[in-house]
Amino acid sequence: MRRLHLQSKVDNWLTYGLVIFAYIVIRILIASGNISSALQGQLVPITAYIVMAVSLNLTVGVLGELSLGHAGFMSVGAFSGVITATLLTNAIPMSWLRLALAMLIGAIIAGIFGFLIGIPVMRLQGDYLAIVTLAFGEIIKNVINVIYIGYDTNGIRVSMKNTSALRLDEGGKVILNGPMGAVGITKLSSFTAGFILILITLFIVLNLINSRAGRAIKAVRDDKIAAESVGISTWRYRMMAFVTSATLAGAAGALYALNYSTVVARKFDFNTSILILVFVVLGRMGNIRGSIIAATVLTVLPEVLRAFNEVRMLVYAIILILVMLIRNNTPLQRLLQIIGIRRRNNNLSTVEEGDDA
Repeated sequence: MRRLHLQSKVDNWLTYGLVIFAYIVIRILIASGNISSALQGQLVPITAYIVMAVSLNLTVGVLGELSLGHAGFMSVGAFSGVITATLLTNAIPMSWLRLALAMLIGAIIAGIFGFLIGIPVMRLQGDYLAIVTLAFGEIIKNVINVIYIGYDTNGIRVSMKNTSALRLDEGGKVILNGPMGAVGITKLSSFTAGFILILITLFIVLNLINSRAGRAIKAVRDDKIAAESVGISTWRYRMMAFVTSATLAGAAGALYALNYSTVVARKFDFNTSILILVFVVLGRMGNIRGSIIAATVLTVLPEVLRAFNEVRMLVYAIILILVMLIRNNTPLQRLLQIIGIRRRNNNLSTVEEGDDA
């Protein structure tokens, strides 16, 4: 037991080390001018997608339930964060503090939605849960498309008709403009803020997985009936994983939205949920470090393939298929394991020979 605990600690520190090392390397590349402006523009979305992948892995990989509405929670956090940051512009001049509060509010509201959706959803499982979460994501997208929010000297105005129905005073500002989304956003997000959010996400998720609650969540995943027979509340622990996942997605959504001047609801549609699920599956379900690497590579890959112009997405799809075929090729995996074992044995023998000398 102690050995497993030590191994999990080492694995966690390797994950933290990977993220910190990547941040330092990218900072050095930016300072030396060896990274393109296009790739620099992808840094904040990459951090947001990493948080999304890690948080979804908590539901799909650790809890073992298929969720297809994760982009819905991202959407809730995105627009909540934008509204919060815009309303606090005059009250809080410090951009980093407004960003932190926007991410916090986005996370809280997304967590509340996660709890409300989880009340009926967590009594389902399998395909039924996937369909309900998919419906939630589509409902959120369509609701946001018909909401108009603005503010003036009299406070916040909300309408479901058009911007004229807001009746804003002269100098009033529209924040949410129906199908046109959030407009006139002040960009607050930064790569450093995304890096900090990744570390916070890893701290929450890894500590949860290795805690008593995490072991209970895994027990529910492995055998629900056996878990209930020993007194584990399956609904409680499933809800814990689901709400935590939704909360982190909300924070990622706020970070993502505040990186652009305009954000529309259709950005957080079914395709985005599937993309995040691809990150989790490609990185291996339950493997947090794998989700980080997959989210990074698959976000950067379309930019790298721009040289292929019109066929770049075709090349992207072919690469995805090849990677999945390799990942599920049992003989190849065994061959790689044998090579790894032989290398380890050769390294050990070299070290022993050095000690003898």
